[in-house]
Amino acid sequence: MDTPYPTTATLPDWLDPTPWLEQSHTAADVRHALGTESPNEETLAALLSPAAAEFLEPMAARAQALTRRHFGRTVQLYVPLYLSSWCSGGCAYCGFASDRQTERHALDYTSVAKELDAIKAMGFEEVLLLTGERCPKADVDYLRDCVRIAAQKFHNVAIEVFPMAEEEYRILAEAGATSVTMYQETYHPETYDLMHRWGPKKDMLNRLEAPARALSGGLRFAGLGALLGLSDPQYDMLALYRHARHLQKTYWQAGLTISFPRIRNEVGGFDAPYPVDEKMLAQIIFAFRICLPDVPLVLSTREGAAFRDGMAGLGISKMSIASKTTVGGYGDAGSEEGQFDVSDARGLHEFCDMLRSKDLEPVFKNWDSTYR
Repeated sequence: MDTPYPTTATLPDWLDPTPWLEQSHTAADVRHALGTESPNEETLAALLSPAAAEFLEPMAARAQALTRRHFGRTVQLYVPLYLSSWCSGGCAYCGFASDRQTERHALDYTSVAKELDAIKAMGFEEVLLLTGERCPKADVDYLRDCVRIAAQKFHNVAIEVFPMAEEEYRILAEAGATSVTMYQETYHPETYDLMHRWGPKKDMLNRLEAPARALSGGLRFAGLGALLGLSDPQYDMLALYRHARHLQKTYWQAGLTISFPRIRNEVGGFDAPYPVDEKMLAQIIFAFRICLPDVPLVLSTREGAAFRDGMAGLGISKMSIASKTTVGGYGDAGSEEGQFDVSDARGLHEFCDMLRSKDLEPVFKNWDSTYR
């Protein structure tokens, strides 16, 4: 199929993880990585290596100590609100891809306000607004107005939408958005091209550069991540680390978060070509906490309750709960089909009780709207 978007990009030198993938690591390398006070790509490569799989206990202990040092005994909470399931993209792994035979929905402004009121009544102070790729039903003007409604009710309004130009991000920042989340999905160029079958998301470099444009446009925080299961996890995690470090050096005044989403069941029936089990996911989380000790690490309700309970405070410092992946669903009405299946379906109070039983304090507000 002809496409107006670039395919099969070449990674810039500052992002390419190849030099660290070509090295083999021993138990001695892992012990050295666990003791270093100046972590870098070599440290992360050792902690992600097969040799480190036998060191999960000391990795967990180091990760927990660093989490308590930088975040105390707290876990920050947020909740997502899907505004629209309309999408022009052809992501092979997504339940909202344009070839999925599902009804499409977009919340009107009255419904957006009602959904946000229902979320606010639950006690949340941070909401994440989501859409698919850019389309007439959910364009920048629509997002601007939804952000304005949300900013009247919440201190922290984040967006997880399509890549935009710097000026478009500035419009959303002026409307009250504070954070952007932009998962690269995979940093492996050939896999990226294969997984994004059509649509604007085929332009890999445009997506890669979007967090930098968002921070230049006035947003205060950027959330990064790769969809675990699409490609070699060591490749993607090393590139993710290099992406985060590049943004930290370039936008030192901004805040970052790192997420670890795994592929979940969706209506298209996609199977992960590189499945990541819970043991490997735990190793990844511990490795990132050790190498990025002061960056909030995020775990969503894609993961099951038992795994999330184990990771809370043990590397992870920010979590979603009571999440819906349908369009709406918190108030009177919501769509039937979600983007993917939620694994942790607990309510907010049950989840907070779990945190407190582990001597962890749920945090609903750590940002004030006066700083926008």
